[in-house]
Amino acid sequence: MFPTATLVNYLHLCHRKLWLHANHIRMEHTSEAVAEGKQLHEHAYPQRTERYREITLDGSVIDFYDPYNKVVHEMKKSDKMEHSHIAQVQFYLYLLQKNGVEGATGLIEYPKLRQTQQVSLTEEDVPMVEGWIRVIEQLVDSEKCPGRIAKSKCRSCSYFDFCYVEELPE
Repeated sequence: MFPTATLVNYLHLCHRKLWLHANHIRMEHTSEAVAEGKQLHEHAYPQRTERYREITLDGSVIDFYDPYNKVVHEMKKSDKMEHSHIAQVQFYLYLLQKNGVEGATGLIEYPKLRQTQQVSLTEEDVPMVEGWIRVIEQLVDSEKCPGRIAKSKCRSCSYFDFCYVEELPE
């Protein structure tokens, strides 16, 4: 299994979430945060679908790609987990490069904050991305689910109930 951009994002957030998602235990459909992100995605830039293309590369879907300027546009609702957003876009750029598109760049857009973050993939970044792929493959191939990380960010995670539900003592 070749990793997807979602798994790269989860690698930088929580290995348990990555493992659960990769093993088809999905909780995103129950999350208000995910629903809010989808609403933002659909309504923040209504003209976007006319200008940019959705492309699928090696199982990852780039929602908005500008083929003329070679720019990946990724929209996020907040910059709280910015390092995972940057990793996700760098992975998109890696996939584009791997499929023959040289010189592409990325732009993370935070419509609510009215901010953008430019992302690039340098030659020095490529081994780092390939390292992420190896770590993801090791985590996914593991028979045991990684433990909880017990961080404050867990409260907003779609897997929170799954990770923190406990049986009541009898």
